[in-house]
Amino acid sequence: MKPFLAIIFCFLILGVDSQRWFQFMKEAGQGSRDMWRAYSDMREANWKNSDKYFHARGNYDAAKRGPGGAWAAKVISDAREGIQRFTGRGAADSRADQFANKWGRSGKDPNHFRPAGLPSKY
Repeated sequence: MKPFLAIIFCFLILGVDSQRWFQFMKEAGQGSRDMWRAYSDMREANWKNSDKYFHARGNYDAAKRGPGGAWAAKVISDAREGIQRFTGRGAADSRADQFANKWGRSGKDPNHFRPAGLPSKY
């Protein structure tokens, strides 16, 4: 019943038509896959000081999908940083990660964070 009410709310109050709603959800799914691909590439590369680059790249790729992709990138990034902060990872590192996340979502070039020598595959 709650999802039905949320959909009715979007249609009536927010003026979101079904086509835009489905487009948003499609973009969110694609953005989630972009984030997963960046995470997988980071694990595969296992390259020193590349963390910020992959944060920025995942957010950049997801945000290029549209509003749904940008939303997914923000939710995933915020959840990841929240979990890491909760488990005791440093606040300064978390702030730096969030800076890279915002950099990528804003459409700025993620290569700003690219470490020297990282293979061109990434």
